[in-house]
Amino acid sequence: MNSMMTFKEKVHTHFMQVINKKIEHLQQILTDLKESGSNETKSTAGDKHETALAMLQIEQANTRAQLKEIQEQKAVLEKINPLLTPAAVVNGSLIKTNKGYLFLSVALGKALVDGIKVTALSAHSPLGMQLLHKQTTQAVTVNGNQYIVEALF
Repeated sequence: MNSMMTFKEKVHTHFMQVINKKIEHLQQILTDLKESGSNETKSTAGDKHETALAMLQIEQANTRAQLKEIQEQKAVLEKINPLLTPAAVVNGSLIKTNKGYLFLSVALGKALVDGIKVTALSAHSPLGMQLLHKQTTQAVTVNGNQYIVEALF
C-alpha cells in the first residue's frame, strides 16, 4: 500500500476489501449450491429428491438476495471519493468523534485500520441520520450516548 495514503483512503480501501471478500464468498456459495444441485439430480429420486432440490433453491435465492444487497453497498462505497473533505457531514465522511471514528457509508460494522477502530455505518441508521450535515464541534445524542464531532475527513 502507498504510504502517502491518507487515513480516510485506508479506511475506504479496507471496507472495499471487506465487501469484495463478502461478494467472493457468496459467489462461491452459489457455485457450490449449483454443484450440489446437479449432484442431487443424479443421485436420488422421489420425495427426498424434491425436498432437497427445494431446499437448494431456497438457499440459492437467499444467497442471491444477500449478494444483491452487498453489491448495492459496494455501489455506495464506489461513489465515495475519499479525497474530498466536506465542511459538514455527508455520506462518505470519516468523522472523528469523542467515541471514536465513524465512517458514514454502509453498515459494515467495526474494523481496525492502522490500529485505530473505525465503525462503518449507514447514513440511514439512527446515528447516521443525526450526524448528516453536522459540523465540527456539533453534537448529537442517540440512545442516550452523546457523540461530539471533533474532526471531519
